Amino acid sequence: MGAYPQRPPADPAVVERGKAIYGVQCSFCHGSDARGGEGGPNLLRSQLVLNDQKGEAMAPVIQNGRIDQGMPKFDLTAAQISDVAAYIHSFRVGGYDISRERPESILVGDAKEGETYFKAKCASCHSVTGDLKGLGARFTDPKLLQNFFLMPGGGRGGFGGGGGGVANNVPPTTVTVTPAGGPKVEGRLGRIDDFIVVLMEADGTQRTFRRDGDTPKVDVHDPLQPHKDLLRVYTDRDIHNLTSYLVSVK
Repeated sequence: MGAYPQRPPADPAVVERGKAIYGVQCSFCHGSDARGGEGGPNLLRSQLVLNDQKGEAMAPVIQNGRIDQGMPKFDLTAAQISDVAAYIHSFRVGGYDISRERPESILVGDAKEGETYFKAKCASCHSVTGDLKGLGARFTDPKLLQNFFLMPGGGRGGFGGGGGGVANNVPPTTVTVTPAGGPKVEGRLGRIDDFIVVLMEADGTQRTFRRDGDTPKVDVHDPLQPHKDLLRVYTDRDIHNLTSYLVSVK
């Protein structure tokens, strides 16, 4: 008997979008396979998840958080949560992942349209003759390349991040905290939620600041934010076209 009510397999592109969002927002705590991680429970055995169909049961928890249990709230849309749900539901407790039931090739997009999309959305930061030179030759599996730009570095790297043997050259997320009446403090972001922000200064000193509304002022600088923003607006066609184009970048 499966872990979930019987559901037809989701569109592979929907599962892929959900996997990308899950990797960025959820995998650190709940594990890359949703079976639990750094403090987060096993989602595959969660009664809430078992009773969920398309994200309707998960949405209140994701959007409101469970602060008393250490889970912050996440600013995800209903459509994004539905994609995440499709990804989680693609697993079964026995370890079988129906998201692997895909066509032999995912190269079903139009490379020329992908090139046009790349020039419009990606070329301000990336170049196929610069940082992405030879990208298509670095991946033997187009699915890995697709994951590479959809899910930045498995949750961190992006076009400059890790995956398929590609070096992670993406700088870390940093934060600037400006206390009331005090000097600015800058460093690598460790943790942020509605109550605290934790950072590490250049000399290795860890600092923790309590938050009360907009005090202190907090500015987060995430070099991967453009990738995360695109997750909200990618269409299935965009994903397929961009994959087909990037595979051709030898």
